[in-house]
Amino acid sequence: MAFILINLVLIGSLLVYQPRWLLLLLTKIAPGVVYYADLEEPIIALTIDDGIDSIFTPQILELLDRYQARATFFLISSTIPGNESIVRSIVSSGHEIGNHLTKDEPSIKLSSTEFESSLVEAERILAQFSPLKWLRPGGGWYNSTMIDIANQYNYRVALGSIFPYDTHIPFSWFASWQILTNVHPGAIIVLHDGGERGEKTLSTLQTILPQLKRKGYRFVTLTELFELAQQ
Repeated sequence: MAFILINLVLIGSLLVYQPRWLLLLLTKIAPGVVYYADLEEPIIALTIDDGIDSIFTPQILELLDRYQARATFFLISSTIPGNESIVRSIVSSGHEIGNHLTKDEPSIKLSSTEFESSLVEAERILAQFSPLKWLRPGGGWYNSTMIDIANQYNYRVALGSIFPYDTHIPFSWFASWQILTNVHPGAIIVLHDGGERGEKTLSTLQTILPQLKRKGYRFVTLTELFELAQQ
């Protein structure tokens, strides 16, 4: 029993604190994805998945502007019709958009043909607003075939080094605590938009943005983060 409890505590600690050595191990086992950037300066990338949400995305944009923070929005293309003006606001405000395929579904369950079709269809819609450089598979799981297909269409695939389980745990305070506990230079933070998730992300950002700004952190897009890491 003690052995089981120790292992449960160890696994729980790894899930909560998401150490970079574990992410580095993942990149060696299953390469082709970036989880963070090698930086010493207090610069991080904020990424927000699953928009557009007609109610909460504009509020998130307003909050980001207040703190001079830039983000990468991984958009699901089926949310775009009727919300085109919000996408244009994202781009005109200095943020970037990424490809999060056509539906909110685990990409790992798609066949290679279905995955490629979803990528291409989402790109057809999203590229009308801005050039696309980044792709994030739905659900965060991937395989080598998905990476190869993404690379064929000139995408880099990004996950993140700080995932506060905001799709599973319904408390903004937990997401805020998890982010503030694990933040590090070069981090990629993953949050979500859409309905209750968007409302929770808004609350989380209201908590973490002022605290991280006081600590000297700067929020940039994924593209900016990796450009800075190469300097």
